[in-house]
Amino acid sequence: MEVAGGGWRFFAGTVLGITGIMRFFDAIWAWSYDGAVPDKLEGALFGHSLSTYGWVYLIVALILLGSSFGVMTGSQFSRWIGIAAGAILAISAIWWMPYYPIWSLAYIAIGILVIYALAVYGERQPADELRA
Repeated sequence: MEVAGGGWRFFAGTVLGITGIMRFFDAIWAWSYDGAVPDKLEGALFGHSLSTYGWVYLIVALILLGSSFGVMTGSQFSRWIGIAAGAILAISAIWWMPYYPIWSLAYIAIGILVIYALAVYGERQPADELRA
């Protein structure tokens, strides 16, 4: 039996997982980057060290991956963590907007879609709807 909004919940869980993996690779990139750090990064939120950004992105990746697994299992607690993770995903993309505008806009759009999917379709279905 198909539950209303099941596709949106699957979308949210899948996208949270994919973006978590992408943020994990962002962290690895930040730790291994040997090039020149842009001058604009000097006034950045977490300073001028890409290593610091690597740790921030690793934490964001773990939150995204954890919420992905929870959303896929149907946990209501994970639904709210997923909404927060979608917001973290969108907000953390703003930091790199001057350097990677297209990727940042893509992350922001994905975060907004995840928030929509979980806010509108993430609630638990009443038992009578499941039996119908």
